[in-house]
Amino acid sequence: MEKKSKSTEGGTSKRKRSPHKVHENACHACGTVMHASTAAKPVHINGETVLVRGIPHFRCPNCDETLTLAQDLQVLWDRGASLYRDRHGLLDADDIRAIRTRHRLTQAQLAKLLGLGTNTLSRWEAGRNVQTTAMDVLLRLVRDVPGNLAYLRRHRA
Repeated sequence: MEKKSKSTEGGTSKRKRSPHKVHENACHACGTVMHASTAAKPVHINGETVLVRGIPHFRCPNCDETLTLAQDLQVLWDRGASLYRDRHGLLDADDIRAIRTRHRLTQAQLAKLLGLGTNTLSRWEAGRNVQTTAMDVLLRLVRDVPGNLAYLRRHRA
């Protein structure tokens, strides 16, 4: 007896595999569907860890893997930076921008007077980075003590 092979005209047939459907919220580690949750998450600012409560994320009930979406990472940073500033009594982004505009300085001019790179000052004003306590004191001296800006112009320029 001759074995029959499965074929079609013009060649052998190939069984098409259906693409494996993966749930959009599947855990990348084990494939289990992850569930929405909230938890306290750490964020590191100026060498200090700040714990931010109530951060949305997805958690795998099988292997405990977590996934935090990009927009929630931004929330984590924003809340963490705010907590850090409050904890240390630091100026916020709007305060720093107000100091600069009050003295009619560009970011590059103020950065040079403070001995910083322009990008550093830009990140402070945008809230993407937080100044150190020492730089906060210097900013407050420029803001609060008449003559300090003139002193910096004489000695930093």
